[in-house]
Amino acid sequence: METTKTLALDEIASGLGQDLAEQFADACRILHAQGHGAGLAGQLTLRDGDSNRMYTLALGQGFDEATPDGVLLVDERVNTLRGTGRANPGVLFHNWIYARYPEVRSIAHTHPPALSALSMLGRPMPVAHMDAAMFHDDCGFLGRWPGVPTGDEEGQLIAQALDGKRCAFLVNHGIVCTGRSLQEAIYLNVFAERNARMVLDALAAGAIQPVEPAAAAEAHDFLLQPSIVNATFAYWARQARCPG
Repeated sequence: METTKTLALDEIASGLGQDLAEQFADACRILHAQGHGAGLAGQLTLRDGDSNRMYTLALGQGFDEATPDGVLLVDERVNTLRGTGRANPGVLFHNWIYARYPEVRSIAHTHPPALSALSMLGRPMPVAHMDAAMFHDDCGFLGRWPGVPTGDEEGQLIAQALDGKRCAFLVNHGIVCTGRSLQEAIYLNVFAERNARMVLDALAAGAIQPVEPAAAAEAHDFLLQPSIVNATFAYWARQARCPG
């Protein structure tokens, strides 16, 4: 049975930490500012320490509405442990990822326009540009849409599709990006949509020219340096707080 509690901001922050609660809200607003909101579709979660509990938003709250005191803590079956309301049932599949990959700290799953369009072609996401090199040999593929990911079967399939990689491209759906930090999950999610837009533009003009694997591997490691990831996240957060 779902348990719902209402706690003050300082009580929520005592679990998540005030700074991290602010970062979580910033991460949600970045997703909105970068065009990743699709009604109430998509989710962002953050693992609670080394457990399989997750921080996330309440169902019905858009990315643009996120505030530090609106963050929920839920258990592995998405029952509310701290905060007000209940989570999007779609975050159930996140628990399968956390259970399978203990190094994952955060998961961002969205289906923005370009990624959604590319997912309808039924092929893995191409990686053929320097700005997409963080996905080189680091993006799995789920070639069969199992339906709305609110059950255990869908969670198992998506977790398997990652195959130890940071991301998985989901046919007829979108993308799931995992991160060793909240910042990394957001960084990958935003750049995945940008890559999908570039791929669609390139396919409209002709065939995509592959990149040399060794150069792509070097760029992958360079672009995933924490200093670059964190600085990019901070820049996007400033943009999201002060649009225009």
